[in-house]
Amino acid sequence: MKQPENMCKVRNTVVNNVGRRVKIKANKGRNKVDIAEGIIAQTYPCVFLIQVEGELAESVKTMSFSYTDVLTKEVELVLC
Repeated sequence: MKQPENMCKVRNTVVNNVGRRVKIKANKGRNKVDIAEGIIAQTYPCVFLIQVEGELAESVKTMSFSYTDVLTKEVELVLC
């Protein structure tokens, strides 16, 4: 029963920081780590979206992560 409580804390933290800039470090497996900086765009019951600016000025990439990814430390979020 402890895990849902922690999951709620993770979700509340993300919801409270919508619109703020974050640095994302995502473990993709096989020694591959994806590091990006973006803005928390939207939150949903199971996932949240982060908009990352691409190399070109007009390109915006949307990445989605689940709260479970943050809880299991597959994804690390740091507020900028």
